[in-house]
Amino acid sequence: MSLYRTELRRLAKRRFARWMTLLGLLVLATVMIGVFFSNQKIDAAAVAKAERQAEQQYQEQVRWSEQERLACERSKTEGTTDPNRFPADCSVITPPPPEAIEARWFLPSTFDFRESFGFTLLPFAAILALVGFVVGASFVGAEWSTGGMMNLLLWRPKRLTVLLTKLAALLTGVLAVALPAAVAWFGGFWLVAVYRGSTEKVTSGVWQSFALTGLRGIVLALLMATVGFALASLGRHTAMALGGAIAVMVVGQFGLAILLDMAGVRFAEAWLLPTYAVAWMQKKVTLEDWEACNATFTGECRPETFDVTWQQSSVLLGVGLVVILGAALWAMRRRDIS
Repeated sequence: MSLYRTELRRLAKRRFARWMTLLGLLVLATVMIGVFFSNQKIDAAAVAKAERQAEQQYQEQVRWSEQERLACERSKTEGTTDPNRFPADCSVITPPPPEAIEARWFLPSTFDFRESFGFTLLPFAAILALVGFVVGASFVGAEWSTGGMMNLLLWRPKRLTVLLTKLAALLTGVLAVALPAAVAWFGGFWLVAVYRGSTEKVTSGVWQSFALTGLRGIVLALLMATVGFALASLGRHTAMALGGAIAVMVVGQFGLAILLDMAGVRFAEAWLLPTYAVAWMQKKVTLEDWEACNATFTGECRPETFDVTWQQSSVLLGVGLVVILGAALWAMRRRDIS
């Protein structure tokens, strides 16, 4: 009997894996439904309503300016001018020009596929990565805690082969969920744009960019599943992976962020792992230091910037994966299993 097929069946039959996957898919569906009902298509009626609201806002500004100008002139006549409220010349109190109040400010929220869909891929990848991490940790952690790993090694004594086969089955399962979920995510938000927004200017280049971002999201989910699997194998328990994740992300990253802020370190976010995960998805994250001013020839003050790119993120994530998985394989080969 094929060990790989056996592990696939074992993964598919695990109730925790099925419920965790279902929960992740329900969260994704909830996000999509929420976006659908919080947006609407802009038609001529919505534009006309926005223009009326802009005109009403302009008229209110005209009335307010007139009242303030009369109050200013009255206070000067009575000799009770408040310098903190009125200028020296009351004639400067005038309403803004009509074009200063734009009708687009009053338009309802609409989902522009070209402009907005890219932002939805970040939560999509984050939820898939979380599901992959937890399922990966529980898949091998349960084998260690229940003694199933020891029994399996009596049948297949090649330790690394067994562990890597389990990992291959896990990644196949994650990929089998992630790919259809990605197709549904793309198709669902396309329908949201059709019925609650706009699909204008969506070219082949836009589709290619979104597809590559979605692919990076799936790769991130596979990576996190591997990390969860390796940590649980190192600790021989699911709690090792979950506890390690909490220690690193909550205690380590949160505490490090506070320490860096107290120390006044420039571009402190460059030392935090979430920054590199976001850079991996968005291709680049630009950090800004507003305490350092670069004056332009117009006198404008611009902050110094530091770019974290997806290439840098790939190196960091790749090195981390090799170290953690390598440690798990080394421990599997060297430690006593009983």
